Parts: sequence; C-alpha cells; structure tokens
Amino acid sequence: MAIQDSAFLQFIWEWLKANYVQLIIALVVIVIAIVIRIFSVRYIKRLERKNKLTENYSKVLIRIIRVIFSFVLIFSILIAFNVTVGAITGAVALLGGTIVGFAAINTIGNALAGLIIMISKPIHIGDRILYNGNFADVLSIELIFTKLKTLDKATVLIPNQELLKQEIYNYGKNELIRRQCIVTVGFEIESELVESILYKALKGVNGVLEDPPAKVRLTNFQNFAVEYKLFYSIREIQKVIEIDSNVKLNVLKIAKKYNIDLRTPNLSIILPNNNENK
Repeated sequence: MAIQDSAFLQFIWEWLKANYVQLIIALVVIVIAIVIRIFSVRYIKRLERKNKLTENYSKVLIRIIRVIFSFVLIFSILIAFNVTVGAITGAVALLGGTIVGFAAINTIGNALAGLIIMISKPIHIGDRILYNGNFADVLSIELIFTKLKTLDKATVLIPNQELLKQEIYNYGKNELIRRQCIVTVGFEIESELVESILYKALKGVNGVLEDPPAKVRLTNFQNFAVEYKLFYSIREIQKVIEIDSNVKLNVLKIAKKYNIDLRTPNLSIILPNNNENK
C-alpha cells in the first residue's frame, strides 16, 4: 500500500514539474477573470443604485457576465495546457450540436422573446397588467419566462414567446387610469335620470378620483335599449377590481331604487297558430 502511495505521489510530483508553467498561467488567468468579474458586477450594481438600470436587467446582465467569464476561464485554462484551438472548437461544436439537438425549439424562441422584452421594455417589475383576461403583477422578467403574481396570490410563469403573442394592457404601478361602467336602459327612461343615477353611484366609493371629474356619455342606440357609459378615474391600480365592483354594486342598488331595469330586452315573436286561422 505504501509503495502504491509513493508511486502516486511521485507521479503527481513529476506532473507538477512538467506543467508548473501552465499551472502558473492558469492561476493568473483565474485571478484576473475573478477580479474582472467582481468589478463588472459592482459596476452594474452601482448603475442599479443610480436608477440607470432596473433590478431585473441588472440581474440578467450579471448572469450573462458570469456565463461569459466561465467560458473564457475554461478556454484559457485549456489553451494554457496546450490544448489546441481546433480541439476546443471541435468540442464546442459537439457540445453545441448536442444542446441544440436536445433543446426544444420553443426554448430558443422564448430566450429571443425575453431579449426583445428586455430591450423594448413594454412591461417593468411591479407593473399591474391585464393578461389573458386576468389581472396580475409582474414579479420578474427572465430570459425564458416572465413571472407573474395573480390577485389570488398564485405565481404564474409565462413563456416569453406566449407573452409577446397575447394582447397585454399595462396599467403601470401608480398611474392614473380611466375606467368605465356600461349600462343599458329602455328608451322610455330620461337620459337626465340615467346620468344622475350613474353620478350618484360614484359617491362614497373609495378610490374614485374627483379630479378629473367623471363623465357620462350616451354611446349607442341598440334595438330596444340605450347604452350609456360612465367614465371615472382611479390611481390605486392594485385595487382596480375592488373599485370597479363597488361602482357596479352602487349602480345596481340605485337602479333598483328607481325601478329601472338594466336588462336589455329581447324581441319575442309569437307566430299565429295555423289551426286557429282555419
């Protein structure tokens, strides 16, 4: 056993003597790469603190830098140990072909879509969006997917490719937005009364702004009813569903108080009985 250990140590010593120059070069490359990466990450963090970069883009850049330096580090060490560029290129080509062969096409598409989102910046972290008929808050934007948090407190991961295909309403973080409530009433109801009811429905609803003032507009003549829209503004984006619900609830209560039917009537045609006509 001692003889085997001695032989192994002798092999290690001989290898170190034969390759000490390459080892020194490799160590120098490692130190330089670590120092450059540390300064690069600190510089990105400094830009983030100065609000020149968002938190999400800062994280993405740091990840990209780490990947790049990892490849540079590996290639530099291989070259230091006299591994030819052709061998490295062949290994990279083989590895890249294997990855592309096994990776789904959608993954590449999602990564490209993620870059498009990061560059064009249609949404930001903290924005409230209306996606696929549901409100959600943007938690993070990654290369492959975007992380959303629904109003039910569920975390949803949306592939970036799908996110670009869908129509998205971005309500921002704390910006003033205009909302609307649509009602239909019969032609016999005076428009002044309808306007009065809709304005009253806004009173007492927390979150509805007085400035800009609310507006009521007659927007359409249907076959058996008149369509009105109540426009009002809010600023608390996080409470948009609650505010809209309270407005509609007040509209319903006041309409019942004035015996106004908000249902759109349908035309019923009664055909004569042929037997009765005989």
